[in-house]
Amino acid sequence: MRAFIAVLVLAMLPGCVTANVERSLRPQARPEAPSSGSFAAWRAGFEARAQAAGITPATLATTRPYLRILPDTLALDRRQSEFGARVWDYMDSAVTAQRISAGRAAMARHAKALSRIESRFGVPPEIVTAIWGIETSYGANRGRAPILATLATLAKDGRRAAFFEGELIAALRMVQMGKVTPARFTGSWAGAFGHTQFMPSSYLTYAVPFAGNGVADVWADDPSDALASAANYLARRGWTRGQPWAVEVALPQGFDLGATGQRRADWGALGVTAVQGTLPQAPSRLILPGGARGPAFLATGNYDVLKEYNISDAYVLALGHLSDRLSGFGPLRGAWPRQDRALTLAERTELQRILTAQGHDTAGIDGRHGPATIAAVQAWQSANGLPPDGYINAALLSRLRR
Repeated sequence: MRAFIAVLVLAMLPGCVTANVERSLRPQARPEAPSSGSFAAWRAGFEARAQAAGITPATLATTRPYLRILPDTLALDRRQSEFGARVWDYMDSAVTAQRISAGRAAMARHAKALSRIESRFGVPPEIVTAIWGIETSYGANRGRAPILATLATLAKDGRRAAFFEGELIAALRMVQMGKVTPARFTGSWAGAFGHTQFMPSSYLTYAVPFAGNGVADVWADDPSDALASAANYLARRGWTRGQPWAVEVALPQGFDLGATGQRRADWGALGVTAVQGTLPQAPSRLILPGGARGPAFLATGNYDVLKEYNISDAYVLALGHLSDRLSGFGPLRGAWPRQDRALTLAERTELQRILTAQGHDTAGIDGRHGPATIAAVQAWQSANGLPPDGYINAALLSRLRR
């Protein structure tokens, strides 16, 4: 399913377009903890909840033979990476010479469809193709796992049982609506499917029958429906036509790193220059994913839209950079701090605990370093005479421990 690491936290995985489940598809409230009862008992309760959500007895009867436990799926779901991913490791694996070459060839083969998609949805061919490339290597790795069984497994015993039960109900609705047959309903171990790896709720909300066959066939060898569906997802999430996802930039000597994370339109007046191309013509946010020593980017609103597709910054940076390479740009000019190791989960949690104890708000102590944790790090760095780039590494943790 993925070229980088066999298993990461689900939100970091390509293949997880997780739009909110529509209200009509939501099951009755149930605990997130894995069920300890038998599968038959769980299925009986689930079917009652599914019927309450509008799934017919006929659909339940048709799909019942496909609902079963997949031990391999449970093993993958429960295996957590002890170490956090370094963004450059992910990008190295996602943006390879082979993927760039194959992507350019794919763009050429499907130029007509991609042009029509851009005209209708405003999303450029290189962005759509980059999604396709990272998700399934341009359709080569669409996954063969039985989706109904996968979702049933994760709904009964997975770490996010309520979420996957909602997705299973959405999948049953797809079958009920004639979008796919149970036997053809295949995809990744985590429940995503098709060329661009939609989850069922996202399919119901965003999939479009672009090829003109009446049903959005995201499994077909012709990727048109899947590519158009991905573009529709981005468009409806707020993609701005004609705006880049981000631009790599160079910061002037003595630049105030306190501006990291700020969204503004006057970066040029501050001496910031584009490394390739031109500065965004819209308010954009300065991000330093490798700290002051790594590449700098001005991220536009389209960066945030890509993050709706997958919440991981590493994913968005890889996707955006691949799209740039497909459109003819060269490699990043900035160098990553490759000597820095990844922090363990215990270390990431410890860092948040120390910051919280000192009065900084990290929005929880969970080992996930989102915007609140980065802002807390910046505040701590400023208070301690350090460049406030928000970058988290072992050296920072060592200083926090003093």
